[in-house]
Amino acid sequence: MTKLRIGIIEDELLIAEEIYLTLQQIGYSPLRPAYNYNDGLKLIKTEQPDLLLIDISLNDEKDGIQLAAEVNNNFNIPFIFLTGNTDAETIERAKAVKPAAYLVKPFVQSDLFSAIEIAFSNFISHQSEKVSTQSISQALSDSLFIREASIYHKIKLNEILYVESENVYLNIYTKEKCHVARMKMEDFLSDYAHGSFFRIHRSYAINLHELESISIANVVVAGKEVPMNKVFKDDLMKVLKTLK
Repeated sequence: MTKLRIGIIEDELLIAEEIYLTLQQIGYSPLRPAYNYNDGLKLIKTEQPDLLLIDISLNDEKDGIQLAAEVNNNFNIPFIFLTGNTDAETIERAKAVKPAAYLVKPFVQSDLFSAIEIAFSNFISHQSEKVSTQSISQALSDSLFIREASIYHKIKLNEILYVESENVYLNIYTKEKCHVARMKMEDFLSDYAHGSFFRIHRSYAINLHELESISIANVVVAGKEVPMNKVFKDDLMKVLKTLK
């Protein structure tokens, strides 16, 4: 089994070396420690460790919590805070960046081992769940489910001809029937439309694939006439290829 590669960012040389040796004894593969914010960031970029041990107080312009925020923003690596500070302000700042664990110095070998194992196990589980959720979302990205009574009916987005807004409700027209859902037009267009739908009126949006013709105040979608506002018509004509 591949050993976990663990990065250490600790400003006190003796403590950093002690952690390094302890990690070796436990059976991990520690990287040579970094002693400040900039060196810690360089270690992360160049070595890409599996997990980080970050001291909160780095005696630098930026501390370990700021480094952890950078990790959250730009790297997908779990981290454990090491600290001698247990004051409320430090803990609140630490909570904001969501560490995998929080070890208070001095700690023993078993504490370090438990924290690392649990932190990395939770991280792997979370990654698996995220991948699974993304896969499901991608598989169903071309459809939506509308509840009618106690049943959710699947509707493919490309089967929708146009939608009509009535306050907080949306009438969703397909060739077969009209489905009613509690949804705002803005939410439908931002969450489900995927660029195939175009708003032609404050209360109407059409499936561009089903657009057949355009007149002064209406469009025809799959044989059905839908009202259009002049402001939206101007926007629509800008995106269409037209010949005179």
